[in-house]
Amino acid sequence: MKMYEMYLKQIQRYPLLSLESERELAVKISEGDKKAISCLVNSNLRLVVSIANKFKKTYKVSVMDLIQEGNMGLMAAAEKFSPDYENRFSTYAYPWILQYMLRFLHNKTAIISIPQRKEEVLRRISTIQNEYREVTGKKASKKDLARSLGISETELNNALDCLYTCTSLDSQCKEDGTVTVGELIPDFTYDPERNFFIEIAKSNIKQLVSELSEKERFVISGRYNFDGLVHAPTLREIGQSLGVSAETIRQTEIKALQKIKKALNEKTLELYTA
Repeated sequence: MKMYEMYLKQIQRYPLLSLESERELAVKISEGDKKAISCLVNSNLRLVVSIANKFKKTYKVSVMDLIQEGNMGLMAAAEKFSPDYENRFSTYAYPWILQYMLRFLHNKTAIISIPQRKEEVLRRISTIQNEYREVTGKKASKKDLARSLGISETELNNALDCLYTCTSLDSQCKEDGTVTVGELIPDFTYDPERNFFIEIAKSNIKQLVSELSEKERFVISGRYNFDGLVHAPTLREIGQSLGVSAETIRQTEIKALQKIKKALNEKTLELYTA
């Protein structure tokens, strides 16, 4: 019998949990109960297998290796699972499992693996370059980039050297030129837990946005593409619509976000003092 089949048979002995059982385990986990973590993990091992199987046809890697990486993500999610979460554990754990698998696949299939720290720097460089060009109309120098990233020019150069050694993120990997290498690299700056809370808070944030001034609402709606446009407007484009500079729009965005943050903090305080 193959290892994969043996593993499937082994995990079948762990029963699926009810919502009530998950809540009870979450309480125990918050109290530091290691056995509760193991119970939650074991009951969701089949979820990892299900996700791993989706990659079988696309990537020529061992399914068991993928499952092993996914189980690490499952464990990380279980350790952070809280009784305050309203969603089922599988919903919370899914992005954690996926993140661990994608990181494994990227490192396994890349000709030269880029260290995670350098990869994060490379991704942020592109964003900062675009923002700098919108505001100033010029290309950011290495000194400007290093200052914005909060790193030394030496660290910036090391990250860029790593990029040039591997390949250009703009190089095409489809004949029609619709997909570039950079678009296929998974974003490991993505935080599953942060994303989980963002999804829950979306309705509250939209309510807070509606309480902003008309100009602030217009800027925030455009910057965060509330209308779901194919092309989200840039700082310069929003500024042209309002007859002001891109820098003015950036300042308006900052002030609006500060108002939203303050209102969110006040709402959180109300929940704890009610």
